[in-house]
Amino acid sequence: MAPERPLKLAVTVDVEEEGLFVGRFPKEAAGVRNVACLSRVEFIPRDFGLPLTLLTTYQVAREPAAVWVLRDFRDRFGAEIGAHLHPWNTPPFLPGPEPLRSEALPRELLAAKLASLLNTLKGAGFPAPVSFRMGRFDWGPKILSLLPEFSLRVDSSMVPLTQVVGGPDHFLAPPDPFWPADSRGRPLGVLEVPLTLVPLWPQAAEAVYRLSSRARGRAAHLLRAWFPYVLSAGVQPVWFPLPWMRLAARLHAARGGQLLCLFFHSSELMPGGTPHTAREAAVARLVGKIRAFLAWLTRRFRITGVTLGALGHNPPAPGEARTPLWPVAGRFGGQ
Repeated sequence: MAPERPLKLAVTVDVEEEGLFVGRFPKEAAGVRNVACLSRVEFIPRDFGLPLTLLTTYQVAREPAAVWVLRDFRDRFGAEIGAHLHPWNTPPFLPGPEPLRSEALPRELLAAKLASLLNTLKGAGFPAPVSFRMGRFDWGPKILSLLPEFSLRVDSSMVPLTQVVGGPDHFLAPPDPFWPADSRGRPLGVLEVPLTLVPLWPQAAEAVYRLSSRARGRAAHLLRAWFPYVLSAGVQPVWFPLPWMRLAARLHAARGGQLLCLFFHSSELMPGGTPHTAREAAVARLVGKIRAFLAWLTRRFRITGVTLGALGHNPPAPGEARTPLWPVAGRFGGQ
C-alpha cells in the first residue's frame, strides 16, 4: 500500500520517578531506577528513525545514573532533553498537603520551582530546554505565562476531550498545535502541542460540552469524564488499544491534522514502576504495542519524526491557518 499524505510525529516520554499513579505525592521520590529501562524503546529512533523528546523531572536530573542514560540517548539517537515539572517534589516547598493545582500556587513559588528544575538540568550538563510538560497535565494561564520568561517555547500539557473538576478544561482544545491566548486574544508566547485525542464524531464533542455546561454537580462531571473512554480515540499506547490508536491516526489525518503527539512514561517501561505495568508481561505488551503501531503508521503515512523543540525553533505565526489562537484564561471548571 502506498503511503498516504504526510504527517509529523512527536514521540514524547515523561522521564520521571517511580511510585506514581497511587494517589500519593511525597516530596522525596521513590527512586528513578526505571530510567535505565528506556533501553527498551531504543528501537524507536534506531529502527524507525524517529527522535524522542525526553521530558525530564527534577528528581531524574539530580541522579547521575539517570543523567547518564539521558546523555546516551541524546548522543547516540539525537534525543531532545526537555523539562517536566512535578511541583510536589521540586523545591522550594510550602508547608501543607500536596499536590496543589498550579493555579493555586503563588506565581513566585511556581517560578522558583521551574527555576529549580531548569537549573538542575543545566547542572547535569544539558543545554537550556525549549520544551515543557506540566505534571498531571496541570496547565493554566499562570504556568503558561511563565514559560516564555524561562525561554521555554513549546508546551505539551493539554489533553483534548478531558477536564478535571475544578481544574483545567482541555475538552475543546484543538487536536493540532495552536497558540494559547489570554482572554483578550493575545498570544501567551508559547506554542501548544496537545496530546492526540480525537472525537469519533466531531459534532459529539461540541454536543456533550454544551450539555454538560447546562448540567449541575456530578452529572456535569460524568458527562465529560466518560467521553474519552467511549467516544474518542487517541495514539497514547497506555490509554488505548492498538486498533483505537490506528483509528485516531486515520481520523486525524482525514480531518486535515498535521501532527500526531504520542506519549508514555518512563516508569511504565519497568515492571513494578506503575500499577498498570506491575509485571514483565504488561511491560512487554506495552512495548510491543508501540512497535506495532509505529510499524503500521510508517507504512500507512509519510511520517516525519520531530521533537517538540524542533517545532518551537521555527513555529508558524499565531493565527496562521492550522495554528489557531485559543483562549485559555478562565477555562477552569467547577461543575
